[in-house]
Amino acid sequence: MGLAHSHDYSHGQAGHAHSHGHGHGHPHAHAPKDFGAAFAIGVALNTVFVVVEAAAGWLYDSMALIADAGHNLSDVLALLLAWAAAEAAKRPPQGRFTYGFKSSTILAAIANALLLAIAIGAILIETAHRLFEPSEPQGMVMAIVAGIGVAINTLTALLFMRGQEDLNIKGAYLHMAADALVSLGVVIAGLAILFTGFWWIDPLTSLAILAVIAWGTWGLARDSVKLGLNAAPANIDVDEVRAHLRALDGVEAVHDLHVWPMSTTETALTAHLVMPRQQGSDSFLREAARSLRDRFGIGHSTIQIERDESAACEHPC
Repeated sequence: MGLAHSHDYSHGQAGHAHSHGHGHGHPHAHAPKDFGAAFAIGVALNTVFVVVEAAAGWLYDSMALIADAGHNLSDVLALLLAWAAAEAAKRPPQGRFTYGFKSSTILAAIANALLLAIAIGAILIETAHRLFEPSEPQGMVMAIVAGIGVAINTLTALLFMRGQEDLNIKGAYLHMAADALVSLGVVIAGLAILFTGFWWIDPLTSLAILAVIAWGTWGLARDSVKLGLNAAPANIDVDEVRAHLRALDGVEAVHDLHVWPMSTTETALTAHLVMPRQQGSDSFLREAARSLRDRFGIGHSTIQIERDESAACEHPC
């Protein structure tokens, strides 16, 4: 359950409870699963497909295929970053890195959003060029190549379906699931060009792909930057956590409450509980830590017991 101990201070008696347990069934409550094989398969399949799709788009003048290939290339890089971060997060604490390298998963999520933004800009420029200098793409080639992409991206997405509680893994899943839908759109566009002969369907499809990428990129960037700024994870209501601690037997006030992500899967908390009429025993501290883990998925909590509320911090906290 973790270590519990107490100290005496001039303002009264205080105790600390450290919990590093791992709950089950709640996001951010347990260590990351091993997705090494999933990453390896996903990177290999998508790397081969990027080469094939980009070559087909270039040879048959399909901007939609080139746009989709660019998106897939950014996803290959995203998978590599997520894979490296997941592996780094497994390394134990050492030297000055007292938390280990868990936060590398947050950095990877931020980097993935930046990669997608760069890909959007590059594809947008080329799409605009094709709108002013049109060429007639081969609809059947578009449909066949993109159809292969639907199969590959769907398979890769399924490999990461069971890791949705980890923003790093969720990012990989959403990338591949979105790619499958985008590729499906290219299939439909290719068939439409084949039967109608309207060349402008190709660059318009490319713009639609960019819109999908931009929407997903914004969501990933927003969530990952918030974690990078140590904001409490979106699934944890800090006011609810405060109320939960305040409702514990003997607690009259809660201050110095901080909740922050240690990684994309683990959450930490520190809090001071004012208990003037009751001494916080080791069993109380352990139970408080357990309740935080079970209810909110906070697996790393440090709780200090104080007898006098005047010990509260002087600044907002």
